[in-house]
Amino acid sequence: MGDFLSQREQDLQKIAGFRLLDDDFMTKVFDEAEEEMSYVLTVILGFKVTVIKVRTQYEIKNLRGRSARLDIYAKDEDGNHFNVEIQRSDKGAGVRRARFNSSMVDSNLLEAGTKDYSLPEVYIIFITENDVMKAGLGVYHIERRIEELDKPFDDGEHIVYVNGQFDEETDLGRLMHDFRCTKADEIYNPGLAKKVRYYKETEEGVQAMCKVMEDMRNEAALAKAKEFAEYLFKTTDWSDSRIAEATQLEVDQVVKLRQEVLQPA
Repeated sequence: MGDFLSQREQDLQKIAGFRLLDDDFMTKVFDEAEEEMSYVLTVILGFKVTVIKVRTQYEIKNLRGRSARLDIYAKDEDGNHFNVEIQRSDKGAGVRRARFNSSMVDSNLLEAGTKDYSLPEVYIIFITENDVMKAGLGVYHIERRIEELDKPFDDGEHIVYVNGQFDEETDLGRLMHDFRCTKADEIYNPGLAKKVRYYKETEEGVQAMCKVMEDMRNEAALAKAKEFAEYLFKTTDWSDSRIAEATQLEVDQVVKLRQEVLQPA
């Protein structure tokens, strides 16, 4: 019981300090929150966006089985698609990461056997804790151009970086202020304030966040066990049952993992 209470208290302290700039909290707040996501995208992009579907921690795979888990994946009434990522580390918002996410979204949108490549507009948006472009602007739009003709190459892909440090008295500055707040009462937007208050101040919301953190711990423990199992595959001749005992994985998990790790390239 003592260990449980200790972990509970740690979780409550973490919840109290969460901001929308923390991806684990943000993805819970925005899950199925179409109205709030419409507001965020409208402010960031500068045109009216009406989201009809939003999912968080959305996993997509390409044809080679490589997967990506998107913080937020949304679609609006005009058929545009949006991937919003929160990045506290500058490294996590690298330009190649934007390219990877865009390619994964495109591959998810193409139906098997399609030949016309009629892809919709796709927006990959990074909201970063720091100004990764270091130019002091609130938002940076990256678009392809035909250099020799000095005109846009309209392929429907749009990459946007949002500076989480931006604090000017503008709609974007107020939005970033809201993303930095730990207290619902300090948030300007009523919809965001209501969502944050629910997950920080109500019994049901706090319990849901505690469950998220418990799942994260379990996922981390599973990843560590799988990493140890992979090491044992390559350095020992142990049986699957012995590896299962050593890693505390189920035997069928070990069998499946062995097939994935040792299958021919």
